[in-house]
Amino acid sequence: MKYILILTALLASTTIAAAAFDLTMALAKQGEAYAQYNLGVLYDNGMGVPENDAEAVKWYRKAADQGDADAQFNLGVMYDKGNGVLENHAEAVKWYRKAADQGKASAQTNLGVMYENGRGVLENHAEAVKWYRKAADQGEATAQRNLGLMYDRGAGVPENDAEAVKWHRKAADQGDADAQNNLGLMYATGAGVPENSIRAYVWWSMAKTQGDTDASNNLEILKPQMTKQQIADGQALAAKCYESDYKDCD
Repeated sequence: MKYILILTALLASTTIAAAAFDLTMALAKQGEAYAQYNLGVLYDNGMGVPENDAEAVKWYRKAADQGDADAQFNLGVMYDKGNGVLENHAEAVKWYRKAADQGKASAQTNLGVMYENGRGVLENHAEAVKWYRKAADQGEATAQRNLGLMYDRGAGVPENDAEAVKWHRKAADQGDADAQNNLGLMYATGAGVPENSIRAYVWWSMAKTQGDTDASNNLEILKPQMTKQQIADGQALAAKCYESDYKDCD
C-alpha cells in the first residue's frame, strides 16, 4: 500500500511520471507482483507511457499468475471486453473467479453478472445471487442493486419485494442512480413498502440529478398526481437528502 501511495503521488507531474514508470518497470522485472500490477495499470490508462492494452494484459497476467487479486480482476475485465486480447468470456470467468475466491468484491459482482447472463458459463441465477450477496455484504453498490433486482424478479431467490427494497436502499444510499430510480418505483407502486409519492419523488429526484433519464421521466408522470403540498414536501426532503449525501432521506 505504501508503494501504491508513493506511486500515486509521483504521477502528479509528467516529468516525475516518467521516473515512476522506470521505477515500476524495474521492480516488475524483478518479479514484484504489486509492481507488475501497477505497470499494467499504467499501460491500461496511458499514465507516464502511451496506452497499450496488450502490454497491460501482459503485466496483469504476470501479477495474476502470482495470485494478485487486483490483477486477476483486471485481467478478467480485459478478456470480458476484448481489450488487448481476444474477447473470451470463459477466460474472463476464470480470472473473475480467482479474484472472487480471494474476496475481491468487484470480481464477485462481475462473476454474478456472468452467471446471471450466461456469459462464459451456464446461466444460473442462484449462483448469480450467491456472488452478488458476497459482494453486497462487503458494501459493493452495484452488487446490492443487482441483488435487489433478483429479489424483485424472483430470479435465483423467491420473489420478495421487501428484500428488494432493502438492497436497493443500500445501493441508493451510496449514490447508485439506477438503485435510486428503482427505489422510487417501489415507493410509487407500494411494492415492499407502503406507497408513498413523496418518497418516490425524493429518490427519483436524486437519480435525476445524476442524469438518469428514466427517473426524470418518472418524475414528470408523478407530479400531476401530487398535490402542491406533497410536491413542496418532496422538494424539501429531496434537498435534505441531496445535501446530506443521501444520509438524511427519510
